[in-house]
Amino acid sequence: MDWNLTHIDKDGNLHMVDITQKQDTERIAVAHAVVKMNKQTLQAIESGDVKKGNVLATAKIAGIMAAKKTSELIPLCHNINLTNVELDFRINHEENCVQIISTIKCIGKTGAEMEALTAVSVAALTIYDMCKAMDKEMIIEQVYLVEKSGGKSGAWKRK
Repeated sequence: MDWNLTHIDKDGNLHMVDITQKQDTERIAVAHAVVKMNKQTLQAIESGDVKKGNVLATAKIAGIMAAKKTSELIPLCHNINLTNVELDFRINHEENCVQIISTIKCIGKTGAEMEALTAVSVAALTIYDMCKAMDKEMIIEQVYLVEKSGGKSGAWKRK
């Protein structure tokens, strides 16, 4: 397989990709994650009976904060100026889970995919942290990019 490794220079050293010459464009990235749990935990989240507080409000704040700190967490990730961060939580009673969707927007030289993925990941970890005393068998899964737009490569959407 022919890999084009953009973070490794001709001498094999790691480096941050130089994006100086790239054009600023509107960038949007959407990511997804799921936290599966037992029925009682999901009911406690919905009814506000989790001892640590409002789980989804806290997870939303955590996800927004995480998106803003992505470049501090992921090596060689560019710091970008976010123009909007949205987190949406959907409760699925049939599968006893919370689905998390993040939508990140910016105008810049590089995309917001890592920020979107970081937002849903930290939101999911926050749900886990707040509910772990009630349900140690929660599962965080299906963390993936849903779609992205902007930049030279244009729009992409998961099939």
